[in-house]
Amino acid sequence: METEHPHNVDPTGQRVTPPPIPEPDHAATNGQPGLGTAARNFAEHASALVRLELELAALEINRKVSLIAKGLICAVIALVLLLYVIGFGLAAAAAGIATQLPVWAALLIVTGIVLLLTLALALFAYWSIKKGAPPVPEQAIHEAKLTQEALKSDAHPEEAVTTDASQ
Repeated sequence: METEHPHNVDPTGQRVTPPPIPEPDHAATNGQPGLGTAARNFAEHASALVRLELELAALEINRKVSLIAKGLICAVIALVLLLYVIGFGLAAAAAGIATQLPVWAALLIVTGIVLLLTLALALFAYWSIKKGAPPVPEQAIHEAKLTQEALKSDAHPEEAVTTDASQ
């Protein structure tokens, strides 16, 4: 019967197998890093790339949500001003009936100015909401697809993917 080495037995008497000793990552004869180093570098770069893609997506979503919020605020202001337009319009009609020209003409001019301001804010609200919706990170998705294509191709990333900075 074999004798147990004291280091291979735990305090309860159970046999314990020591963890394997990792072998050093030997460099190739041409001075290039070994497979373990290359795999580790690849994993680190892939992890950094994923983090950057997620950061880009978050920034893009924040920008679009901000545009939608600005558009909604302008729409609310436009609706409040529309109430003033209605009030000034009714006041102008009442003043026109009650007096001759000077009072209602002044009120009608004010109504026209408030109406123009309301229309400008409503157009800006429409433009902001249309530009921000839907809040999907389109640029980040596009970049992720380009990255995926580059990783799948056998060519170097510089040759396989060219991005347009104007997108």
